[in-house]
Amino acid sequence: MSPPVFVLGGWQSDFALNWAREGLDLFDAMRVTVESTLDSIALEPAAIEAAHIGNFAGELFCHQGHLGGLFAQTHPALAGVPAARHEGACASGSLAVLAAAADIEAGRYGLIAVLGIEQMRNVSGETAAQHIGQPAMWAGHECQAVRFPWPHVFSRLAEEYDERYGLKRQHLAAIAQQNFANAQRNPNAQTRRWQFEAGSFEADDELNPVIEGRIRKQDCGQITDGAAMVVLASEARARDWAGQRGRTLQSVPRILGWGHRTAAMAIEPRLRASRAAPYVFPEVRRTIEDALRRAQLPGIEAVDGFEVHDCFTTTEYMAIDHLGLTPPGQSWQAIEAGDIAPGGRLPINPSGGLIGLGHPVGATGVRMLLDAARQVSGAAEACQVEGARRFGTLNIGGAATTTVSFIVG
Repeated sequence: MSPPVFVLGGWQSDFALNWAREGLDLFDAMRVTVESTLDSIALEPAAIEAAHIGNFAGELFCHQGHLGGLFAQTHPALAGVPAARHEGACASGSLAVLAAAADIEAGRYGLIAVLGIEQMRNVSGETAAQHIGQPAMWAGHECQAVRFPWPHVFSRLAEEYDERYGLKRQHLAAIAQQNFANAQRNPNAQTRRWQFEAGSFEADDELNPVIEGRIRKQDCGQITDGAAMVVLASEARARDWAGQRGRTLQSVPRILGWGHRTAAMAIEPRLRASRAAPYVFPEVRRTIEDALRRAQLPGIEAVDGFEVHDCFTTTEYMAIDHLGLTPPGQSWQAIEAGDIAPGGRLPINPSGGLIGLGHPVGATGVRMLLDAARQVSGAAEACQVEGARRFGTLNIGGAATTTVSFIVG
């Protein structure tokens, strides 16, 4: 059994902020995130032994790579701290968490900062769509004549579900409505002040226009500027940190289990291949099974809630059955039963998710882990799932090409 990895805490930026309009650049946001995280857990910068950074497209949006150097520049005490950047499309932040956890398990370091960050609102919406489109799929081979690549891909997911099992528009709309409603309770949510009209979630071409295929405006996750950071610790460092604050080690959240799978890049051959299998995305299902097995849990019924990757409503629809909440293709049952709502059998995205809270691509996996740690600590405030003891994350990069899941307890 691997040594435990603890989550001391963290901090998330306000996802409603447009950094360029606020006169901030990527470094400014990174510095604020580092400072705010360390303040929130009463930790001196000199205590950080290493750093892992999740970022997808800094070069495209900000003409900035080599983000480890920026991290080292955020505070004089962090100069010289080993830092590395990780990229896996929308799962970049979770890959950074995995690398940091592996460092702790190997005994290399005892206290590691994991920071996810992305600036995306400093360009037009169409330019942003292209920046996050082709680089995360097979460039030059997929979606060549498509204006909005990812809405197109996840419209294909809707078509696949419809062909195999049947899919009703009303169930996708219910997912969107739930996530926007959850976001109203989250003080960091990009959409917390948004107002909707009666037809905003219907097939109304004015209030809810088609973006690509079966994907309409309210089906889409947000283009977001945002950052999140957590500090991971070994058992010895976590015990010391907790003791200095009058806490027990048992009160500190830790990563109980994890899963990480990578599928082939192109989506169409994978969809064809999975038609003989129960699940549309077998590697997503295997990732979740791996996380539950490593956490020594019998199944999804032992988890109290999940933050899942709803880059589109179709992705959350897929996640519901792949988690095992329903049989394959029957996600609508959990939606109609209220299972994924607050107070339901498995509340999903109490934060608001990518649709309601926002989706700064490289930060999303770190933000999910932070929200899971807050849930099991009883510190999620208005987003709290009552009595949560174990909470999961499901973070997907590309067309379910890279999938990472954590169980926190």
